[in-house]
Amino acid sequence: MTYSLTDLPFLGSGLGYRAEFADAIADPAHRIDWLEVISDHYLFAPADVREKLAELRKRFRIVPHGLELSIGGPEDPNPRYVDALARLVDDVDAPWFSDHLCYTRAGGVSLATLTPLPRNREVAREVGRRAQRVQDAVGRPLILENVTYHIDLESPLSEARFITEVMEHCDCGLLLDLTNLDINSRNHGYSTRDFLDTIPLERVVQVHLAGGVPSDDGRVAIDSHSEPVPPAVWDLLARLVERASVRATLIERDQDFPEDFGEMQEDLDRARLLLGSATAPTAGVW
Repeated sequence: MTYSLTDLPFLGSGLGYRAEFADAIADPAHRIDWLEVISDHYLFAPADVREKLAELRKRFRIVPHGLELSIGGPEDPNPRYVDALARLVDDVDAPWFSDHLCYTRAGGVSLATLTPLPRNREVAREVGRRAQRVQDAVGRPLILENVTYHIDLESPLSEARFITEVMEHCDCGLLLDLTNLDINSRNHGYSTRDFLDTIPLERVVQVHLAGGVPSDDGRVAIDSHSEPVPPAVWDLLARLVERASVRATLIERDQDFPEDFGEMQEDLDRARLLLGSATAPTAGVW
């Protein structure tokens, strides 16, 4: 099934649902436009957990974000997993669903990490075809997220070119994690401008924003999701929305949760302001 990504709804500035934010999310004084939930927490969950998700759905648009689809693994995605994902997406009436451009399982074993893929045309072609099959099976648009990686082996394709070639073999969208882009560019010495000039910006549906930390030895940046969004990532978002019709931004926080939700609200409001101030995307230079 083919989808028009430009027809997807505009969701605004959202928050990744975490139990630590449950009280703040329940407070109507906080301005949160939509919620992203981790798909894997709900796929085979008991009825009471699904009921809590149904309650959230009464107040927010919900987008499931997966960890274990393993779209690039040595085996095809598990049909039982895909069937459960389709039910979840349907239950919350999600406008789209997402997962990572990586693999997380091999030989039936969970690797417990987002493992980057070999960057060559054969892998890109197979991943694109798998992504299309999953999208068709679920019945909603699938958007794929770029991941961080600590070791960059010599490859025929750059990261940006590999993503582009995957998109050439499916009509899925992109979840562009700007924090991951910033971290990879610094750790591996490439230009964010060149990256964004290469990937198909018309496929970018959603953006992830988070804060990271330096490693203990200070040599590399780590995507820890433990800090407010840094200036370099805000700058990337400001430039991106001038060229791409971003439908939603998402603030991620997975540790070192602030005691005052005001810190999170500041990031939510800033993302919303940048989305709202964007003019019609152009194809000009940065």
